[in-house]
Amino acid sequence: MLIYLAKRIAFALLVLLGASLITFCIAFVIPADPAVAIAGVKADPQTLAAIRAQLGLDQPLYVQYVRYLSRALHGDLGRSYVRRQSVTSLILARFPATALLAICAMGLSLLLGVVGGMVAAAYRGRLLDTLLLTVSLALVSIPVFWLGTMFLVAAAAYFRWLPLGGLDGARSLILPSLALALGSGGYYSRILQANLAEVLELDYIRAARAKGLSPLRVMFRHALANAILPLVTLAGLDFAGLLSGVVLTETVFNWPGLGRLAFEAVFNLDIPLIMGTVLFSSFLIVVANLVVDALYAWLDPRTRLS
Repeated sequence: MLIYLAKRIAFALLVLLGASLITFCIAFVIPADPAVAIAGVKADPQTLAAIRAQLGLDQPLYVQYVRYLSRALHGDLGRSYVRRQSVTSLILARFPATALLAICAMGLSLLLGVVGGMVAAAYRGRLLDTLLLTVSLALVSIPVFWLGTMFLVAAAAYFRWLPLGGLDGARSLILPSLALALGSGGYYSRILQANLAEVLELDYIRAARAKGLSPLRVMFRHALANAILPLVTLAGLDFAGLLSGVVLTETVFNWPGLGRLAFEAVFNLDIPLIMGTVLFSSFLIVVANLVVDALYAWLDPRTRLS
């Protein structure tokens, strides 16, 4: 188990290094001058040259990358050109709001997915299964930003007690959590239904039924334990994506999280903030992969044995 985790950690570090290099290269391909973003378009050439020298932008790219990587290893992701604040402090200030939304949305999507998948598997081939299939496919197909916009329109017209944006109490979580959870919940339900349909045909399930166990006990105690394994991987990766900030959803609902911060950074061509949010998101996804791998190896010993 320790060797398995050591290999995964080494691979994760390589992924982070590659992500930092790609992000750094893309940031400097952008046709924008950081000195102009700081001093303004009317600044004289001497001022622009002084700013470039102060930021180290007049040095070779490989030197800039090594310096950036060295600072990043110490938790320093640079300073925002537009906000004049530490990128690390800006990310940490926005992360709690994104984490709160991610936890609520993931919990709701898993609840909808597990319940919907189990009901569809229990009534496989019947009208209820067909109805759930249709609803889940529709939810998966609807763009999240459009669904969020429709929620805002409905709330403004019929549910005026719901906030239309921002973070202001528990009620503010209802609309963005629903917008994020419905599509994922529909997808999870189809994955779980397909896995359960396969597991329920196995010999050990027939043996459990032959022993006189109730259908609920067979479903929860025996079938669900094996059928839910692929869902662990999907949920872990999706949760990392939510923690990284859902740009469109946070923008639609004016949510003060990482997604909106990244959108504002791109809009303002704030290169340090762009690089910081991308690198932090990559770190979250890598950590989520490690957690999922460890959890999967713990749930299914065949993984670590192979």
